[in-house]
Amino acid sequence: MSAIVTGEAVVLELRPASFAARSLGAAIDLLLGIAVIIGLLAGFAALPQVVDPAAGRIIVIVGLVGVLVVLPVTVETLSRGKSLGKLAMGLRVVRDDGGAVRFRQALVRGLVGFFEIYLMLGSVAFLAALFNDKSKRLGDMLAGTYAIRDRAPKTPPLLVATPPYLAPWAAVADIGRLPDPLARRIGAFLRQSRQMAPASRLGLAQSLAHEASGHVAPLPAPGTPAEDFLAALMAERRERDFVRMSAAQERAEALGRRLRGEA
Repeated sequence: MSAIVTGEAVVLELRPASFAARSLGAAIDLLLGIAVIIGLLAGFAALPQVVDPAAGRIIVIVGLVGVLVVLPVTVETLSRGKSLGKLAMGLRVVRDDGGAVRFRQALVRGLVGFFEIYLMLGSVAFLAALFNDKSKRLGDMLAGTYAIRDRAPKTPPLLVATPPYLAPWAAVADIGRLPDPLARRIGAFLRQSRQMAPASRLGLAQSLAHEASGHVAPLPAPGTPAEDFLAALMAERRERDFVRMSAAQERAEALGRRLRGEA
């Protein structure tokens, strides 16, 4: 996971594309490019021989450059970092700061890609991506870009409730802001706990409860099962967030009415 802090101090977490996903996307683009080139050459060969051989070679070269460089750069610029191969694999190319790629980045990627993918038969791109933690090829390194997963699986909602015997504790507990990675791990555990082996389930619940205990005061009574504590913590956190956001929305609506001169 790649963490990016924006100018507004908001942390964006972007999941870099895996080496396998990038390789399959590149293979799809490569096969499509080869198919277009074969079609162009076949069409040119079928034309009447009215073009001078030297001019014909120039036309072929221009066509190859257009298919292998101009077309990928144009598609990537207009689609903000996508191609047919990336679209099929659910990927997108972004800048290192998380922003959408522009013509400059797409041009660098396209020019370097012609060398490392076509002229070198993909060997340079393969080696560069294989030993890079974000699966960057040489063009990405020079352009300051990398590929992310643009189509992540939908996370089911976390349906938990505070156990009745913990309701008195939850009503008076001071729950601080849980770190986002910890909250995600707790949510993932509560979604999957029923499919886990009993020993692993208990051990992970106790580990997560120990991490979360530093953000809660007072703690539940000694002997409270760790999984019940986590469920109550997440349920109470959800309810308090809902109340806080509802109050903020009501204040914003009231302020809007006053500014419009409404009663």
